[in-house]
Amino acid sequence: MVTKIEKPIIVQGEQSKESLGLIHIITGDGKGKTTSALGLALRAIGNGYKVYMIQFLKSGGTGELYATKYLPNLKIEQFGVDAIKERQKAQTHLATFTETDATGRFVFQPDVAEKDAAHLGLEHAKEIISSGNYDVVILDEINCVLDKGLIPTEEIIELIKKKQQTEIIMTGRDAPKALYDYADYVSQVTLIKNPWQKGIKARKGIEY
Repeated sequence: MVTKIEKPIIVQGEQSKESLGLIHIITGDGKGKTTSALGLALRAIGNGYKVYMIQFLKSGGTGELYATKYLPNLKIEQFGVDAIKERQKAQTHLATFTETDATGRFVFQPDVAEKDAAHLGLEHAKEIISSGNYDVVILDEINCVLDKGLIPTEEIIELIKKKQQTEIIMTGRDAPKALYDYADYVSQVTLIKNPWQKGIKARKGIEY
């Protein structure tokens, strides 16, 4: 139910950058988890913050990668096994991208093939967070990585304990409940209806 407002309500937002350092979990089986994180990234950039997104389990040219051309305070690096092996970690360095990369075809590798790549992504996340160079760090699909057992949940808990004033957003379905105790925001995206149920393919600019 929407709250009905009968007289002005004044809410004073926190203006200081010192307030950063909270943990977000965006999980569930519905569409929009990565999209939500990117929306938060856009808002943060608009307020002068620097954002770094690490995409686990993902390889391939998607719209957000091309968007970094226009958003210098947003950096994205993929740590799917194909992004590492086939392009030798260069896939998300924008100079290597051409429009032909956005083919609309994506390959999901077996879990065992993604394990080493996931660990490389975790080590990179540790470096990025400990550097203090970024205000917001998005660990895209990290919840899936943990649910698959590719990285122990305890390692992510240790990582977020050392975050200092870095805001961390963790996306992906099936987030381990053990993470909830360390989160400040937990959002569940629920699937009610999706075009793929009618056989409609993922669409460029909407799903990727």
